[in-house]
Amino acid sequence: MKTEPHQTASHGHLVIIGGHEDRKHDKEILTRFVELSGGENARIVVITAASKIADEMWDVYDRAFGELGVRQCAHLSLASRQDANDEEKVRMVAEADGIFMTGGDQKRLLAIIGGTTLDAEMHTALKVRGACIGGTSAGASAMSGHMLAQGKTDLLPEKGAVSLGAGLGFVHKVVIDQHFSERQRLARLLSVVAQNPYLMGIGIDEDTALVVERGRGIEVLGEGSVTVVDGRTMNTNMADIREHATPELIDVRLHLLPAGSRYYLPEDGDTDAKPMPRSLQDFLENVTKRNPIS
Repeated sequence: MKTEPHQTASHGHLVIIGGHEDRKHDKEILTRFVELSGGENARIVVITAASKIADEMWDVYDRAFGELGVRQCAHLSLASRQDANDEEKVRMVAEADGIFMTGGDQKRLLAIIGGTTLDAEMHTALKVRGACIGGTSAGASAMSGHMLAQGKTDLLPEKGAVSLGAGLGFVHKVVIDQHFSERQRLARLLSVVAQNPYLMGIGIDEDTALVVERGRGIEVLGEGSVTVVDGRTMNTNMADIREHATPELIDVRLHLLPAGSRYYLPEDGDTDAKPMPRSLQDFLENVTKRNPIS
């Protein structure tokens, strides 16, 4: 007999992690992921498709979630697109309260699950059932509609230094970069925004998470910060310079949201969070909108 999926939080949550989150001590970020999934009784699946060492990665998270009291945690092993269209594996996502994507290579992750039945079921889990979807490192970068596929990490922005690919599309009009401060990736994110000014850049530090409650607001957890780069009103000579040259970037906006930052949309009325400043309104709406499944 088919098991009915759990009904979790009505809005759905994303837990977007910059990598190297604490898995051994307080586990603040993973604890919040479990809470938003429904607590110790939640059904959690761990997707290791981004990694070439999937079994080792699964062992790490199986231990971490087990130490947090999770009773039902399963490894969703995906080695091919055929796996991602397999009825039994799709059913695991359909019945999950929490879906967690590990690190590795975001291009590998998208090559396996992008556009598959499992991909569609993840969107249903978030948007219809209100499940929680988490991703760390590569799993974080893959959450946006435009995914940072590859790019250099030099000290200055550079024309042609980065390339984008199609992501999973849980958040829109943004590009997500991870290991941000630790690997000095501001120049890389500036390169993305200079080449694609309609996108906002989000850089997430290690052991830091941007938690998104769709339709309501955001919160930053962990030890670092989330950096937001907004170039929509900038002036740049990017179109006129040669390849690999450094562009002029005038009037680029940068927002820094340290751990503990929390903002809500005006219609929410959450008294425990700050109302969003106007300069962040579009960013918040892009990462919290509750669009119907396309």
